[in-house]
Amino acid sequence: MHTLRNATVADLPLIKEVMNHNILHSTAIYDYDIKTDAEITQWFADKQQGNWPVIIAEENDIPLGYATYGTFRFKDGFKPTVEHSVYVSEAAHGKGIGRLLLAHLIDVCRSGGYHCMVGCIDAENAASIAFHKKFGFTEAGVLKEVAYKFEKWLDLQFMQLLLDDK
Repeated sequence: MHTLRNATVADLPLIKEVMNHNILHSTAIYDYDIKTDAEITQWFADKQQGNWPVIIAEENDIPLGYATYGTFRFKDGFKPTVEHSVYVSEAAHGKGIGRLLLAHLIDVCRSGGYHCMVGCIDAENAASIAFHKKFGFTEAGVLKEVAYKFEKWLDLQFMQLLLDDK
């Protein structure tokens, strides 16, 4: 059975592993260089200081993925909106972990009084776009050639979910 809980420092190796896998092998994260222990520790400290959730999904006490959200933009008018991330370890793909994490994250956003969740997805990632649509996210625009990775230009698909609709 899969369970959810708040992340702790003990989860940072899994978060680092999943994040670095995506940096090296996908366009899910537009960074080029893998994250060090110090960078992951700082990322987690920043999340805690900002009171942003980091949720872990696990099975039999083994962490399988994480989800979080944070600031969408840094102007005051954007405070009711958050940008989210959901990542699952390679070994746990297709086991419902992402679904569990995103459903919970949506509930956390709603209970936190947020109005809108935004996902920024590589426009060629049809699986992630379809995944978000299952939760009611709608396509909100594409920014053409705003990133460069793996020797090609990448388009960024914005997806949004208005949380007050339900």
